[in-house]
Amino acid sequence: MDQITRTPKQLGTILRRRRKELGLSQDALASRIHLRQATISALENSATDTRLGTLFDALAALDIELVVRPRTKGSAKEIEELF
Repeated sequence: MDQITRTPKQLGTILRRRRKELGLSQDALASRIHLRQATISALENSATDTRLGTLFDALAALDIELVVRPRTKGSAKEIEELF
């Protein structure tokens, strides 16, 4: 199922949810992509200074991808309510 994200908080929630679906701890995910557990925690908790390379490494390790498309008409509040 596609999930819409417009904020770092929403993206962090999606990443956390997927990690848990896969039964991975933050430490296990961090080991897969050669990062510290604290980096995964920061990514899941809305870190706005995360490098794009780190984000894409995490997406790949979680077997999910980023899709770019025109923005939907739903407001940020409506999208936030999905979480």
